Amino acid sequence: MNGATTSSSLKVAFSHCVQQVRNYDYHHYLCLLELPTNMRRAGFALRAFNVETSRAMDLTSDPKIGLMRLLWWQEVIDKIYKNKVIEHPTAQALASVISDQKISKSWLKRSVDARINDAQRDASDIYETVEELERYAEDTSSTILYTTLQAGGIRSTAADHAASHIGKASGLLLLIKALPYHANRHQQFSYIPVKVAEKHGLLVKQGGRLEIRTDSRERLSEVVFDMASTANAHLQKARALAESVPKEARSILLPAVPSQVILDSLSRVGFDVFDSRLNRGILGIPPLLFQLKLKWHSWRVDEFSRGMILMALEGGYLLTSLAKSVVACIEVLLEDKPIAQEDKPIAQS
Repeated sequence: MNGATTSSSLKVAFSHCVQQVRNYDYHHYLCLLELPTNMRRAGFALRAFNVETSRAMDLTSDPKIGLMRLLWWQEVIDKIYKNKVIEHPTAQALASVISDQKISKSWLKRSVDARINDAQRDASDIYETVEELERYAEDTSSTILYTTLQAGGIRSTAADHAASHIGKASGLLLLIKALPYHANRHQQFSYIPVKVAEKHGLLVKQGGRLEIRTDSRERLSEVVFDMASTANAHLQKARALAESVPKEARSILLPAVPSQVILDSLSRVGFDVFDSRLNRGILGIPPLLFQLKLKWHSWRVDEFSRGMILMALEGGYLLTSLAKSVVACIEVLLEDKPIAQEDKPIAQS
């Protein structure tokens, strides 16, 4: 394969990654657009990899087939690090990023392994504690942030710690938001920990095995509040680290914004995950409002944000940028995009 063909093939592969993230993880797609241009290829390839593995169990009604997909991705990671060619666009883009940015294999393996272990659980095999769910969230969500930091050449303990907390918060909140989907699919709240369910009177024994009641929305809201409080604590810890995180790392940590949006949306509906308002717009708020929140936090990331905003007002750049945001939001509305799809990131969004 000559250089021109390889370049063309990679362009197609990265375009595929962008579309996958846009279609199935839209709020993170918007976050990635705020990355510096030299970091976006890696960001989209890593996030597309997460889309592939997180949706594996949702693409089939047969758990064995979903597990086979995950095992295939486990093999793909091994082959990439042995410089073997994989005929799959996401794998090709990921291989390019791994080669160029020297991404650690351990983080990618940890992510796939966590999903495989989760897929191998029986539907009645419920997580015991919130701490177990936190570990799962870190293994599947924080690892994407770790690898993106690594791809950006950022070596910072503070950034890693912030990424850990943001990933845990994001993973927990997406699990919470997806509870109705999993309850409908498995007739079971398999992502509510036993200890939390027991505390709120939702744990029952049926035929010698533990099950979580699905008939009390009030008690379920109390359970969700407890779990959301754990996620909120992680966001607070991440904020406390903000001043010590290198400025070049802060755009990578923008996924904290959609996590806060989910928390706010849950609070507005009394932590009732069955409230249809949670599925409106982007994570329960109008698309334009979400993009403005993201833009605001993105501008705050910049060391020269005040000066940039002043220059933008003078030169019209701000209006142009906001106009683009409005156009993107209108596109979402016109397409009638099924944004609820993005929040099934897990056999865990």
